[in-house]
Amino acid sequence: MNLFTIAWRSIQQRALASALTGFSMALGVALVVAVLVVHNVVADSFQRNAGLGYDIIVGAKGGKLQLVLNTVYHLSTPVENIPYSLLKEFTEGQYKPYVTKAIPYCLGDQYEGQRVVATVADFLGETEYARGRRYEFASGRNFTPDGDFEGVVGALAAHRTGLKVGDTFSPTHGVRDDGQGHKHEPFKVVGILAPSGTPNDRAIFVNIEGFYLQANHAKPVEEAKDHHDAPKTEGMKHDHDHDDHEHEHEHERLPENQRELTAILLQTSTPAAGILLPNKINEGPIAQAVLPIREIRGLFDVIVEPIQMLLLALTVLIVIVSGIGIMVSIYNSMNDRRREIAVMRALGARRSTVMSIVLIESIVLSMAGGVSGWLLGHGMIALMSPMIADRTGVSLGLAPFVAWELALIPGLVLLATLAGYLPALTAYRTDVARALVASP
Repeated sequence: MNLFTIAWRSIQQRALASALTGFSMALGVALVVAVLVVHNVVADSFQRNAGLGYDIIVGAKGGKLQLVLNTVYHLSTPVENIPYSLLKEFTEGQYKPYVTKAIPYCLGDQYEGQRVVATVADFLGETEYARGRRYEFASGRNFTPDGDFEGVVGALAAHRTGLKVGDTFSPTHGVRDDGQGHKHEPFKVVGILAPSGTPNDRAIFVNIEGFYLQANHAKPVEEAKDHHDAPKTEGMKHDHDHDDHEHEHEHERLPENQRELTAILLQTSTPAAGILLPNKINEGPIAQAVLPIREIRGLFDVIVEPIQMLLLALTVLIVIVSGIGIMVSIYNSMNDRRREIAVMRALGARRSTVMSIVLIESIVLSMAGGVSGWLLGHGMIALMSPMIADRTGVSLGLAPFVAWELALIPGLVLLATLAGYLPALTAYRTDVARALVASP
């Protein structure tokens, strides 16, 4: 009979106490796994999505993090607008050598709680949201440059709103679904995006030309530089032909001097341009250039990482307390096992053998609780993943694994050894003659 078998029988004899200490250890390990995995997946998702095909975000001067959260992740509220004329500086003006692509971006509307993003067709048709991966359509197509009142719905937004190809929807002015904003003219859904695992799954995209023709989206005429370029609003006619391939309009598009943008998404021509261009833009009085990846990393380094470390410390403390529980449980059982230990010693077992049995018992209890906790932690994540994906668009996956989880094994062995040392020392010092005499 080997030492492991003897230790296992001892655990079975104290089934209730072993189950309680094992459950405590399992709960602690499950919490450690949950903190490690959720933090890793969320951090990876945020940092991976920080650059969805572009390197720089240009917006109004103000909070850099707010600009990133609002533009990239559809969180927070939009910052102030920037002149539409600034876009031309990147397409044909002084900044053109620095960029290969400049995408206009307008925010400020929502539909049933989903952000409405006004942009150009190239954003969905040409942008790579990951290396070698572009947006694909589960059904329908992208809106066309001439389809002023066409829209494309993200996968998660389509699931939440029930919109499908051929439906129409009227965005509400404002980013909050509080019932206070007025409804705009309807857009027709021409496409549903396939899931991309990005925040854009939660957005609805519309043609920027139709966005500008909505109420309160044009810069007031008296504020325009060239008053003679103001659009004739009287008699303006919208004739929407909702054919999948044609969208005819009888209206005048908004002149550029009455247009404003929330942001401009830039793809730089070279890595050096990504360093020089923000400095040039930030020196001016109109706008600021933000590197989204840098801002998100700063957010995690300054705020999220310390919180994660605090949560991790609390969960590790639970595991340590569980280890102390194992020590107390085994130590309290020593009085009941003195005769058993004395018999083993009388039959020739060495002190080191008896001590090893107690240490193995402690390690088995810790590892059994640890494995159960690891399975429990990943099971909870798998169960919560669909709910989290539905609410946030961040998919945790069914069985994500973090390299730090490998540290649990040596950590539990070390903890079990320390927890079992005092009971093992007590077993080691057992007086055989006195234990046999004192036993009934």
